[in-house]
Amino acid sequence: MKEKKNNLLRAVRVALATICFVAVNLLLLGASWRLNIWLSWVAKIQFLPALMALDASILAALVVLTLIFGRMYCSVICPLGVMQDIFGRLGKKAKKNRYSHSPEKKVLRYSVLVVFVVCMFVGFAPVTTLLAPYSAYGRIVNSLFRPLYDMLGNMLATIDAAHGWYMFSEAEIWMRSVTTFAVALLTLAVLGVLAWRNGRTYCNTICPVGTILSFFARFSVLKIQLDKDKCKNCSLCERNCKASAIDFKAGTVDYSRCVVCGDCLTQCRHGALEYRPLSAVSSQQSAVSGQPDMNRRAMLTGAAVMVGTAAMAQAKIKVDGGLAEIEDKQAPKRETPITPPGSLSARNMQKHCTACQLCVSNCPNNVLRPSSDPMKLMQPEMSFERGYCRPECTRCSQVCPTAAIKPITPEEKTAIHVGHAVWIAENCIPVDKGDACGACARHCPTLAIEMVEYTTKDGRMVQVPAIDNERCIGCGKCEYLCPARPFSAIYVEGNVTHHIS
Repeated sequence: MKEKKNNLLRAVRVALATICFVAVNLLLLGASWRLNIWLSWVAKIQFLPALMALDASILAALVVLTLIFGRMYCSVICPLGVMQDIFGRLGKKAKKNRYSHSPEKKVLRYSVLVVFVVCMFVGFAPVTTLLAPYSAYGRIVNSLFRPLYDMLGNMLATIDAAHGWYMFSEAEIWMRSVTTFAVALLTLAVLGVLAWRNGRTYCNTICPVGTILSFFARFSVLKIQLDKDKCKNCSLCERNCKASAIDFKAGTVDYSRCVVCGDCLTQCRHGALEYRPLSAVSSQQSAVSGQPDMNRRAMLTGAAVMVGTAAMAQAKIKVDGGLAEIEDKQAPKRETPITPPGSLSARNMQKHCTACQLCVSNCPNNVLRPSSDPMKLMQPEMSFERGYCRPECTRCSQVCPTAAIKPITPEEKTAIHVGHAVWIAENCIPVDKGDACGACARHCPTLAIEMVEYTTKDGRMVQVPAIDNERCIGCGKCEYLCPARPFSAIYVEGNVTHHIS
């Protein structure tokens, strides 16, 4: 009976983890916009995004979940944790019973957490974005797996079109950021090797979310408990614990590292392990795993860290019409980066964004791409070499789980000035070549551009654009459609702080 119960518990955990993992991958791949609306919950229940967004209900639910079940969040909800479990299982196929108990690396864990909190407070994005587990997984999917997904979609679209069905559409495949690609590839390689060899090394030494939740996990109601009277010292539980949390000789389980994966439960052949309420713990296990007052102190410490971090987060504050594809457009050097409508300002984006790439992967117009600026590393910026920001599109604001981009309506978006257009005379075709143009004025959605007379240095009279910055909202349509090469004659400079007209 106990064996069936243990198998059922693990099966339920695996099923829930599979649902969350598939959902988050479909969301990050941008499978379809309607599907993304249905799946947006999977991003919002991630711990750090909820913390950055100050979503008290989600945070409370995750804390209660941990206080009842232990660190199940790490083995069910967190996609980076599930990815490591996949690598770990592949490693187990190569060599069974590969793990062993190791002491908790307290100094390393708490040092990393302190560095993370301090960097979040001062707004040093490179550290916070690299350590955030959900964001790390988002970069892996968007940079490494998204091109493969798009290639498959394009193959289906080709077959589809050949049969006249037209159920699939082709996607443009391009590298949004070399830096982000390199970071994602390195992250995947390092975590893959660590998980293959040693299981959840990253989760129990580096991950700030795992460290915060470990404070509460020590105080959880349900725990995996080892009955020394039934234990035959076969060591299978310890050798199959990917968190290195079980010491079968001492008969203890380190609840701060245990992620309640259930692998040990299904390996025990003598009924010595059981997942049950704390009240059933033996006196020996209770003594080693921590006295109640120490557990309470750990829980209060975790709550203080979480609340303090949340307080710091709050204080910081293609072309329509069948035109030919425009190639070889290069991005201008902008003095101020352009951040998406709803982000309020570049500084607000820097303080609250975890660089999860969800907005980048869901931008249908290829406007968003990760920044290479060290202080805003891999956070989204707008650029218009491949498209422009359509006034009716608000996808990035709808999918952002941290409120770095606040939800807005299309009506609100058309009044938000994220930047202003700047004209460069020497790049303009009428000035440079003497040919008539006016593409920017004809296509400006806010009528912020009109053609006026201009006298060139050689005395020619031509028509050039004049910009009304009171009307310009920085959508980038003029920059995108400008036929000048390689740099547009008109480009968008970001506003330090967005304003509403």
